[in-house]
Amino acid sequence: MTRDELEILLLPEVRKAIEENIERDPLRVALDRHVPHARVVASQVKYLQRAKTKLPRLYAVRAILPDRAFEQSSSDECAAAKRLGGGTLLDLTCGLGVDSMHFAERFERVVALERDEVLADVVRENMRRMGLENVEVVTASAEEYVAHAVERGERFDWVYADPDRRTADGRRVVRLEECSPNVVDMMPLIGQLTERVALKNSPLFDVDEAFRLFAGCGVEVISLGDECKEVMIYIDGREPMLAAEAISRGRIEVNLSDLERFAAEQRELTTEDFASDEYRYLVVPDVALQKARLVKYALGGKADVWSNNSFGFARTMPDEVVGRVMPIKQIYPYDVKQLKRRFRGEGVDILMRDFPVGVDEVRRKVGMKSGSKHLIALTRIEGKAYVVELE
Repeated sequence: MTRDELEILLLPEVRKAIEENIERDPLRVALDRHVPHARVVASQVKYLQRAKTKLPRLYAVRAILPDRAFEQSSSDECAAAKRLGGGTLLDLTCGLGVDSMHFAERFERVVALERDEVLADVVRENMRRMGLENVEVVTASAEEYVAHAVERGERFDWVYADPDRRTADGRRVVRLEECSPNVVDMMPLIGQLTERVALKNSPLFDVDEAFRLFAGCGVEVISLGDECKEVMIYIDGREPMLAAEAISRGRIEVNLSDLERFAAEQRELTTEDFASDEYRYLVVPDVALQKARLVKYALGGKADVWSNNSFGFARTMPDEVVGRVMPIKQIYPYDVKQLKRRFRGEGVDILMRDFPVGVDEVRRKVGMKSGSKHLIALTRIEGKAYVVELE
């Protein structure tokens, strides 16, 4: 967003136009000659409509939403799931300010850094519209502010960062050392400001990488609607732990020492253990459990599980599962000819875990259509492929 666009969005007639056109097709708004600054209004209408679901609190105050900052921001639900609270917090990477907005409810004072002057002014305006007076937005880079804060002897209860995962040439990166700011290099200085650091990472971030980089940390995978949204690292001297937070579905947390003990005590299942005629329920673990490699631990004693990427199979209805439980009609070996006889030309919804080919290839081979008339799961157990027909 440019300075000129921000100035336009602050005009009373433009704010009125946004409100009057909030439910319209943005393309029609952009082409409407009666709308002042139609292109700018249309852009805000577009992102406000999307914010109604992703960021309902900003939608409610008709916040200013720059396109790139909106795309990169946390959702309200993910921001609220972060387990931080205390007196003071330093947010090194403010962006649109969604995380800082939620931190403001759990901290007495939040200092949020945004090096882009226009975006910093956008956040200040949005905080004003929300009535949040305990967030101080500072126009500075993380490197600059931290260095000066150390010189001043400042202290914070927590330092938080959501590093930019795009390089200057637009390339996407995942490794923390390649992100901006490089918090790995900055940790010696950050450590002089606080004893507690929280880092938000890409859904692609490998949880093992956190334990390689930081001693005494906790790693939490956050999912929403069975989609992995972010991987949080909490560096605060705790015993190393893993957690999976499936928003609205449940949470699993375990210390690494207990997880290792669990793995050592469990007998590895074999093909002979797959009791296809006895299983009555299929357990579809939430993706957060998969990402955190906690499927076996979470379903221990509740279902038979062959890997941290597989389904669970239960003889009786399992309780308190972080995921979905679905009744099984029947289970049989995967055979394309048999599937053609049963489902060719039919609408079939396919669930898949640990399977050697993709959904589209199965549909092409069998002649299935995409649809919901039938529901099946495809999986592989110790090298053998199976079809699970579901109620």
